[in-house]
Amino acid sequence: MKRRKSRPVQLGGVTVGGDAPVSVQSMTNTDTRDAAATIAQIRRLVQAGCEIVRVAVPDREAARALSEIKKNITIPLVADIHFDYRLALAAIEAGVDGLRINPGNIGGRDKVAEVVKAAGRKKIPIRIGVNAGSLEKDLAGDGEITPEAMVESALRHIAILEDLNFFDIKISLKASDVPLMINAYRLLAGKVDYPLHVGVTEAGTVLRGSIKSAVGIGILLWEGIGDTIRVSLTGDPIQEVRAAYEILRALGLRRRGVEIISCPTCGRTQIDLINIACAVEDRLAGLDMPLRVAVMGCVVNGPGEARHADVGIAGGKGEGLIFRKGRVIRKVPEALLVEELVKEIDDLVNGRNRDEGF
Repeated sequence: MKRRKSRPVQLGGVTVGGDAPVSVQSMTNTDTRDAAATIAQIRRLVQAGCEIVRVAVPDREAARALSEIKKNITIPLVADIHFDYRLALAAIEAGVDGLRINPGNIGGRDKVAEVVKAAGRKKIPIRIGVNAGSLEKDLAGDGEITPEAMVESALRHIAILEDLNFFDIKISLKASDVPLMINAYRLLAGKVDYPLHVGVTEAGTVLRGSIKSAVGIGILLWEGIGDTIRVSLTGDPIQEVRAAYEILRALGLRRRGVEIISCPTCGRTQIDLINIACAVEDRLAGLDMPLRVAVMGCVVNGPGEARHADVGIAGGKGEGLIFRKGRVIRKVPEALLVEELVKEIDDLVNGRNRDEGF
């Protein structure tokens, strides 16, 4: 795939756009006013691989918490602002790395100019976030939202910032309708060279939302469109980060953590593969070294798939074979498969660390 060319934007220590890898971000669902809870959640997100985090800033108390949050995290912090330009100014003063605003809804031109001047002084990028559910009245028409209307909204907001000589911009065009979102991004991608934040908004619960996001985000990334992504899910934001990396991994764009290859089971399966695969996934969730682990239920496809994995198992009747780089290591009872597989992975990881001088 050929990546769309976009101008790079610096968000703290993370480059978005240009030749930088597609970055993964999420948003906290804690009360931002509770700095301790928000910091704790961000740290868990970082462990999962989150590279940019956004927090809601609904009022002055939330804005006051931003400096404490910023001091205690290691990834760029983006403040999500609506309606009140003073919250954007407070967030900038608190040291955030980025803003998410709609220039058209935070006040008149003079108010926008104040925000832009403050952001420019501290080199803080602004993401223009267009959402199909909150378009301007003249663009929403009779309620049927079109890709053209979403793009027109984005271009209006872009023009406001450009007229103020501000170009440190990222853009998102989110919708819960996947075809609408895809077509809007496609249309905008040919009109501007700003980096694009891609996602399906209000995608749903973990299963449904991950599927909708994989389709929408995946199609665009395959077409070279997208510089940073968020998988929006109703649930623990940790799942957003995991889903994002699975999308990127499936497209060959990023490889982080363990890739588990497991078969869907069938009548030949003679071990409790479903629970074994889930247990392996849980045990390896915190390992960020890129490894391919095969968990296969029988000898038909098992040895072949395990041969292409760093380590894996292939089940038999009440037992399984442990493979490593395609070589059978040993046969173990079903009850010990998970533990023995994890031990083999520990040995592999520790050996790789030694070999690479870690």
